[in-house]
Amino acid sequence: MDDMKFCQSCGMPLTKTEDFGTEKDGKLSEDYCVYCYKDGAFTADCTMEEMIDFCAAPMVASNPGMEEEEAKKQMRQFFPQLKRWR
Repeated sequence: MDDMKFCQSCGMPLTKTEDFGTEKDGKLSEDYCVYCYKDGAFTADCTMEEMIDFCAAPMVASNPGMEEEEAKKQMRQFFPQLKRWR
């Protein structure tokens, strides 16, 4: 898991080429996903807490049995380590 890449904005695992966002020159971003970053800019101007609120439902959907508050708790611990929120 140490070599697994995560979006440095929303924490989404970056496992496929199509998961990566793009830089201004069209190259793939090394740090951000297609949902958070396009053409060298973030797709949403939001706070970390707003990003956590937005990501809670997809995280719960991809982790059967997880409650929304648990998802948010985990993201509040993980997100401050991500480049965008440091």
